[in-house]
Amino acid sequence: MSGVIMKDPEILGGEPVFRGTRVPFKILIDYLEGGDTLDQFLEQYVLVCGILALRSRPSPGRAF
Repeated sequence: MSGVIMKDPEILGGEPVFRGTRVPFKILIDYLEGGDTLDQFLEQYVLVCGILALRSRPSPGRAF
């Protein structure tokens, strides 16, 4: 996941975001946990490349 998600205190107070955006990583997790699909997430957050979202998904049983 390194390189896909970044934390910078100057961007959203250091909340993890997709690199090159201000889209919080937590939003993807919330979408997936809420039963939405990756496609639904990407329709709303077009700045996040599908490859970035796929590469950043945590492994089953692994907390972020």
